[in-house]
Amino acid sequence: MALYGTIVNGILIIIGSSLGFLFTKIPERYKETIMQGIGLSVMLIGLQMAIAAENIIVVLLSLLTGAIIGEFFQLEKGLESLGEWLSSKFATSNTSDRMSQGFITASLIFVIGAMSIIGALDSGIRGNHEVLITKGILDGFVALVLTTTLGFGVLFSVFPVVLYQGAITLLATQIDRLVPSAFLNGLIAELTAVGGILILAIGLNFLNITTIRIGNLLPAVFTVGIIYYFYQLF
Repeated sequence: MALYGTIVNGILIIIGSSLGFLFTKIPERYKETIMQGIGLSVMLIGLQMAIAAENIIVVLLSLLTGAIIGEFFQLEKGLESLGEWLSSKFATSNTSDRMSQGFITASLIFVIGAMSIIGALDSGIRGNHEVLITKGILDGFVALVLTTTLGFGVLFSVFPVVLYQGAITLLATQIDRLVPSAFLNGLIAELTAVGGILILAIGLNFLNITTIRIGNLLPAVFTVGIIYYFYQLF
């Protein structure tokens, strides 16, 4: 089922949010160690996907063009500014606005990111839900922590997550009707490799090893199709 990964992601957010009501205080050392474990797991998934590359030049050019586009439009800064603006709009003390803040904050964290796009594409094109399930585990833990501080609104973030990722997944399932199978098989390998490198970067950031601006590399997920097309021509 194409939407399996998205559904699991949503369920894990609900579970995490529900558990958040039971644990009002989580020791910082537990949070840190759990996040490190998740970071290492994310890196492993990224490495497994990255080695799927059949033409390293396509992967390299995709990342280079993606980085140029991302830096030109300052996508990372734009995403951060959007999050700060939305947070400022709902950062008040009353219960209603606190609930809205929980919803907005959690939605931004769970929706905006490389794993949402890459995982949804992987589910739709290859039927591989590993990325979204891993993201779901991460989202579930983050939802637990957010709920302890921001309350019930975090739970409702499951709706934009499911709608956003589900839409990308369903669109990706139709790509085989537009693209010849021989071309599609090669494209999937390169797209998987590019996505794997971005996921590896997410893991490195989680472990505070680097501060890679992943948002500025996201266009590579889309430029890989163009690069691969011209690569095939020559």
